[in-house]
Amino acid sequence: MKSMTGFGRGEARGEGVTWSVECGSVNRKQLEVAVNLPRELAELENAVRTEVATAVSRGRINVAVRREAASAQADAVRIDHALAAHYFHAMHTLALKLDIPPEISLTDITRMPGVVTQAQTEIATEDAWPPVQEALTAALKQLNAMRAAEGASLRADIESRLRLIESLLESIRVKAATVPEHQRKLLRQRLEDAGLPLPLDDERLIKEIALFADRTDISEELTRAASHVKQFRAYLDADAPAGRSLDFLLQEFFREFNTMGSKCNNAEIAHHVVTAKTELEKIREQVQNAE
Repeated sequence: MKSMTGFGRGEARGEGVTWSVECGSVNRKQLEVAVNLPRELAELENAVRTEVATAVSRGRINVAVRREAASAQADAVRIDHALAAHYFHAMHTLALKLDIPPEISLTDITRMPGVVTQAQTEIATEDAWPPVQEALTAALKQLNAMRAAEGASLRADIESRLRLIESLLESIRVKAATVPEHQRKLLRQRLEDAGLPLPLDDERLIKEIALFADRTDISEELTRAASHVKQFRAYLDADAPAGRSLDFLLQEFFREFNTMGSKCNNAEIAHHVVTAKTELEKIREQVQNAE
């Protein structure tokens, strides 16, 4: 099991340039990939999306690709002297017009857009892709390692809650077997209190108890719920992402317990059902973050 949240970063060098790729993921029902590439590499977006789709099946993945010079060069920074002069004269003129001291520093000028730029050598897309792909692969590997670590924590929590639900199902099964007999005693007591005692083998009493037992029978629901527990564990053990399958199975789980709660006619069973549904809700919260 993997979580849908994580982060990974990778770097690779090629043609005197270091490429860095960062991948972050958050929860989503489907796979969504957002790619942020340098303008000159825009045509690599589909290739990046394909790489991500082979490594991740669910969640929103934000991919940021950046380039930086591998080493400092004398001509790595360019200064537009003419533009700097224009800014200076414009700011000086504005200061005179507003009748304020023209305190213009070099820092003020260099902060103006376009005055200082970084010289970058144009790189062909086909030359950039190999190192970008290498960095992306490393980032996705780190991302999935983090998602797997968080997924292990999710699984441990889910399995502990499944064990509690199994225990509750067994308690419900044991208690459900005593409900018809309890109802028979209760019905006889009510008849006696009303001055209408009936023998134990009275056909009307037997028929009433049989109808009650049929209406409150939850054996099928218990069997299906136990089957859901086994299926849940099978999904947890599977290598393939199972977040969607687990989410659907939880809906079926809730349906069985809702039916038990409506049919049981027993306070102790009703209490167990409420506890089980509370645990299922907590499992659902964890499954929402599972790939």
